[in-house]
Amino acid sequence: MLPRSYLARESGFLIALLALLTAVGPISTDMYLPAFPAIRHDLQARAGAAQYTLAAWFIGLAIGQITHGPVSDHYGRRAPLLLGTALYTIASIGCALAGSITTLSCWRLVAAFGGAASLVIPRAVIRDLVIDGIGAARLLGRLTLVVGVVPILAPTLGGLIAQNFGWRVIFWVAALYGCACTALIWRYLPDTLAPELHVVLRILPVLVRYNKVWRDGVFRTHALEGGFGTFSLFAFLGGAPSVFLGGFHLRPTLFGSVFILNATGYIIGTQLNARAIPRFGSNRVLSGSALGLVLATCCMLALALTGAGGALGIAVAMMGCMVALGFLLPGAAIGSMLPHSTRAGSASALYGTVVFFVGAISTILVGEFGGPSPLPMAWLMLAGALGAAACDLARPKELFLGGRVPKADLATGD
Repeated sequence: MLPRSYLARESGFLIALLALLTAVGPISTDMYLPAFPAIRHDLQARAGAAQYTLAAWFIGLAIGQITHGPVSDHYGRRAPLLLGTALYTIASIGCALAGSITTLSCWRLVAAFGGAASLVIPRAVIRDLVIDGIGAARLLGRLTLVVGVVPILAPTLGGLIAQNFGWRVIFWVAALYGCACTALIWRYLPDTLAPELHVVLRILPVLVRYNKVWRDGVFRTHALEGGFGTFSLFAFLGGAPSVFLGGFHLRPTLFGSVFILNATGYIIGTQLNARAIPRFGSNRVLSGSALGLVLATCCMLALALTGAGGALGIAVAMMGCMVALGFLLPGAAIGSMLPHSTRAGSASALYGTVVFFVGAISTILVGEFGGPSPLPMAWLMLAGALGAAACDLARPKELFLGGRVPKADLATGD
């Protein structure tokens, strides 16, 4: 395992590398959203069918994360990342060559399964290197600052590519990005899991380990809070192409500017989160973020009901939601993993699975009931915010998020 001094010396480069890997998720999610109308037209699919390719992506991420977690606890962090990014690259090529919505959805599922390694394992790497909650939150804040740039660039880039070269080129670009990530892992990423912390990979112990993690009330409530927050986010991602491209008639390139506001809000939230935790404590910050998400989604619903503000009003309201999520999502992720130092990979994987399964439900719902009107999207976002607030009321607040971790857990994992 790397010594703690490595983090002090190389943390900038390590965070940049982890951010590039984690960016596989937002790149593969956001870059092809402006191409939804072109995909539906080219593949002769019914209205709302393109949202199912997004749902397939999220479901694949959920399945992949629960698989990659125990694999990374057994083999270490490096090898599963290499295999995952390689699979993502191959499947992205399959997406570029797909001839139907069904085929595209299947390849998206496979790509997500491989790409999930780049979501779950970097979180486990942070947990390997940083034990205390405040330190982990700060490091995760630095990670999300770099990752936050991707949603600014990806939709605009995707709109330009779709408009000038066709939607298939978007997936060729994703394949090239996967190749680059694989090469960087091979050349630069060390293994952060100490050999003595590797666990045996058997089905029954894996299920028992997941069961222990899930039965922990701290984990469960934090994971569900993050899941319902993601439900709101994914409702927007699934509904935004129809609302902004079909309802407000924005050009694909201008559609990317909506995500500039989103990413700016998220960066603001994550950076303020890292500064607010030492001053106000993680419990109050996380609870405040849940309340803020409810207020922001209520604002969006009011704008959708009245029609005030048009596309800009909806986009600004979503920016407010992203500020709240910039506090909520990192806090929920770190809070869920703090009690499980020796099961960090499994805890991170189960957290990601819960979050993406809950979030994928909203993508399916917005595909079925959404359309050019922002109302269905806004109602679904409010439902997710209320779910997150309910989970926040239920979560234990007296122990882990203050930065303390039980010594027994650090020693035994139990």
